[in-house]
Amino acid sequence: MTIPLTVTFTLASWIAKGLQDGTLVRVGGVIINATSKHIVTWLRESNNSPISALSSSPNNLLNLAFSGANLVASGTNAAATRQGLADVSGRLSKVEQTSLGNIAVSGVNLIGTVANVAISGKGFADVNGRLAGIENQLGEIGENLQFTQGFLQVTTAASILNLGVSVMGFAVIAQRLNELEKRLKQAEELLNKVNRKIDLSFYANFHAGIELALNAFTMTKPENRRSSALQAINRFLEAEHIYKDYTVNELSQKSPIIDKYILTLSLAYIAEARCHLELEEHETALRRFQEGAKFIRLLLHKYIELMLTSNPAAYLHPQFKSQIDLHKLTQIYQWIDPNFNENTVFEMQRENMFKLTQSHDEWLSSLPSAIVDRSEIQWGIFGGNPTPFTGRFEKEAYKRLPQVFEVMESMIETNRRFESYQTELQAISQLGISFHDWLKLSPSTEIKPEGAELMYIIPSKPLELQPSI
Repeated sequence: MTIPLTVTFTLASWIAKGLQDGTLVRVGGVIINATSKHIVTWLRESNNSPISALSSSPNNLLNLAFSGANLVASGTNAAATRQGLADVSGRLSKVEQTSLGNIAVSGVNLIGTVANVAISGKGFADVNGRLAGIENQLGEIGENLQFTQGFLQVTTAASILNLGVSVMGFAVIAQRLNELEKRLKQAEELLNKVNRKIDLSFYANFHAGIELALNAFTMTKPENRRSSALQAINRFLEAEHIYKDYTVNELSQKSPIIDKYILTLSLAYIAEARCHLELEEHETALRRFQEGAKFIRLLLHKYIELMLTSNPAAYLHPQFKSQIDLHKLTQIYQWIDPNFNENTVFEMQRENMFKLTQSHDEWLSSLPSAIVDRSEIQWGIFGGNPTPFTGRFEKEAYKRLPQVFEVMESMIETNRRFESYQTELQAISQLGISFHDWLKLSPSTEIKPEGAELMYIIPSKPLELQPSI
């Protein structure tokens, strides 16, 4: 059966245009029509193994080896590449003019690597033509990758989740879980100052579930695979219940580890759903994602409200001019209510801007421990429990606000990716394919450009799929 999907490493021109004019927008791991909300593309992170953008042939006059040309991650300028190729072309032209018999041109630096060029006295025009073609191809690749980075804002959107549920395997989940566990251990010292303990023992149970799942899906006998997978699912269900309670408790304490527990809970739901998917239980996996999404969104909503503080206009303080603007603040509010725009948010904050000046100390006193706790401030001449009037607390609070804002952005990006996973499962059911076939999707003939970090899965027509929350 032919699957009505196009899989490519290159962002289609009509999608690029839509992102540019705002008719299309990226939401987590999908690109949707801004009006109809129909999905036009899924984003999937490609593997990290380098594949050359250009193939070589024994018949080629030039054998060019390109390596390390990651135009997105390293920000290599395509113009510099084209200049390098122009230099090669210029040198070859000079060689042609001297009519030398056999000349070896070596040591030419192309994108940080050495291209050894072996040529004979004939065929210089052909060489120049090939170089021009290579130059144009590299230029197009560089422009496409740089455009992708700018308009999709994927590389700048920090998240603990990958783009695409298919790349959130158990090994990735285990790695992310280790990162969260380390963050919690770092937070222990602060919590100990206020006589609060955190229990990390349940992370061991979560890790045990991941080990069970990894072993389960390497088993050859279906009955053994299913039995071991169900044991893993039970561990993940237990983790979900535990971290739900932990998150609710930390929210009531307004503590600095709320976000870690929300992320841990998200990983527990993903691990459980992944087990169901490996067993090809699509409907169960989708239902568990939907149930998890509702609860996680509720928790995250409360967390975002807490971190916006009693006066969100503080994030528009003049000292944050180069870091936080009205547009970025509006994006936070649009997660809460998509109908918000910059004008709506400005009107909400108009009076708050004056209140912040008039009741500044009151606002400082209301800041939650999730942002800054007084126990963190060193003793001063006014004692060990600084008040806003000492200046130390105020300075530390304002120092942290940009970091807090980045955490909110990261949490929202993570939530959007989590919710977009549901649309993949809906598509699998609607297209009538298996999860394992979905995993295998890749461009059939296209060569992966160097530096291409994303793969685009484009349905033949936009699909009316939306997360259920």
